[in-house]
Amino acid sequence: MVGHVVSTSAPRRRSPEPFLWLLFSAGGMAAALVLPVLLVLFGVAFPLGLLDAPDHPHLLAIVHNPLTKLVLLGVCVSALFHWAHRFRFTVEHGLKLGRFDAVIALCCYGTAILGSAAAAWVLLTV
Repeated sequence: MVGHVVSTSAPRRRSPEPFLWLLFSAGGMAAALVLPVLLVLFGVAFPLGLLDAPDHPHLLAIVHNPLTKLVLLGVCVSALFHWAHRFRFTVEHGLKLGRFDAVIALCCYGTAILGSAAAAWVLLTV
């Protein structure tokens, strides 16, 4: 057969890298669009009296809504994975520690998983 290349190597294992980049980009969008609004409202506008702050029972009713819990969990999880991916590559490339890739990845993504579990626990117990 002309032009047919036969490969004798074993099939390559699929990398989780595309999934991690997806979480990175989703977290970037969540961090860029949602978190600044929440910080301005709850960190500046309400404490300074620029806007009337919602009362505690009203906020609690909003947080008890399952859709709100899902959105808040999504924002927390995606922002944590965005941080993990950015921090991993900053440490590996910026500090030239690429030889420790497995350990750095485990620490970064493990922290994101633990933070996500903590956020889920807080939202489920509210």
